[in-house]
Amino acid sequence: MILLYTASDYPLDDNEKTVLKALKKIFGKAPLTQPAPDGAASSGTPETEEDRHDDHLVRTKNFQPRRAKKKPKPPLSPKPVEPAWKLQDFQVESMAGKTRFHDFKLAPELMHAIHDQGFTYCTPIQAQVLGHTLKGKDAIGRAQTGTGKTAAFLISIITQLLETPTPEERYMGEPRALIIAPTRELVVQIAKDAETLTRYTKLNVMSFVGGMDFDKQLRLLESKFCDILVATPGRLLDFHQRGEVHLDMVEVMVLDEADRMLDMGFIPQVRQIIRQTPHKGERQTLLFSATFTEDVMNLARQWTVEPAIVEIEPENVASDTVEQHVYAVSSSDKYRLLYNLVSRNDWVRVMVFANRKDEVRYIEEHLSKDGISAAQMSGDVPQHKRIRVLEGFREGKIRVLVATDVAGRGIHVDGISHVINYTLPETPDDYVHRIGRTGRAGSSGTSISFAGEDDAFALPAIERLLGRKIACEMPPAELLVPVSRNT
Repeated sequence: MILLYTASDYPLDDNEKTVLKALKKIFGKAPLTQPAPDGAASSGTPETEEDRHDDHLVRTKNFQPRRAKKKPKPPLSPKPVEPAWKLQDFQVESMAGKTRFHDFKLAPELMHAIHDQGFTYCTPIQAQVLGHTLKGKDAIGRAQTGTGKTAAFLISIITQLLETPTPEERYMGEPRALIIAPTRELVVQIAKDAETLTRYTKLNVMSFVGGMDFDKQLRLLESKFCDILVATPGRLLDFHQRGEVHLDMVEVMVLDEADRMLDMGFIPQVRQIIRQTPHKGERQTLLFSATFTEDVMNLARQWTVEPAIVEIEPENVASDTVEQHVYAVSSSDKYRLLYNLVSRNDWVRVMVFANRKDEVRYIEEHLSKDGISAAQMSGDVPQHKRIRVLEGFREGKIRVLVATDVAGRGIHVDGISHVINYTLPETPDDYVHRIGRTGRAGSSGTSISFAGEDDAFALPAIERLLGRKIACEMPPAELLVPVSRNT
């Protein structure tokens, strides 16, 4: 590349002047001159398109390419500033027998998020648990899903993390709070609730579950500090064994649905995890379970220090807001009864429970074949599909969700109008948990159980748990007509 300078910029000797004249003659260019000031007449020959192109090759200490003058933009009108939220915006009157969130010392950021959710008074489990955990005590809670226990331990965790200064030296993969849950769906739901409640804080929430992209979860972990980690036992151990997660800074640990983790054989993995956390006297431990079996209480004694015990009776959850029915029906008539109930009543959001995966698959396939949008939820369904299924069910695109008890534990969907027990569960507590999918947050719901020759034996134990009889009736004849199929 040849750089050309003007004579005014660099004094030329005679030989150089001769060379410059020769170059001008060869290329036929007009003499290069200093550009005229803006508004002054320019000297030399008229500028051509080729000249303008060459201007980009010429650089002098005083030369700058001409720029088109921009018209000044009109000043932008200032955006209206939203008034800052104040605790005074969250007014809840005192009421006898009710506990308000105002009755606890909670940070304004947390109260703002609680206000956004429309919460006013604590549920019984929240009022009792927070009364102990906000004082730093360990706690064991017995409550079904739908009672507000998730918000209880999340509010306690968030308060602890906001009140305690963050350690100065800390790795990305060192969570301050750890929540372990048995199913992927439950982990996803807890993490979603945690993100909602931490919205106005600087706390980061992460969730680790199997069946999802490991590298994607790892990149998230490497991008920012993790304050609250929600995980299934297996995937958490994967991260820990690879040295990506360190649990030595855990201040609060929560074990949710401890009885289900026992049933699913997760306790050996949970023991490995807990050994990596600080000693039980140096962390706060909260344990929740739908049942207080001897095995659950043994675990609680090992992992907690003088815990407060909070129990919410399942019959209060099961009977107050859910209308319960039992149909005596032969096993061969169960499917046509299910189909006719859903199709003739035009129900939109229905959950069907069965005991075995093959039953779940059979029900879903036949409903889909007979024109009712249905999907299944069991351990055989990949995680990415499970998330899509739940979203479709929430949005009403899927009318019937068929699930096993294990998969159903993590399903939190508002607006479920009916729960149908295609087969009665062998464990009475599972019955209470199943019908708790409807009638949530004070709304009403209906459960219908099919009692056949193979599972009617489970009904007496369920009634003993509820403390009352459930009338068993014969289904109307029109609900047992054969399913008409277009062949």
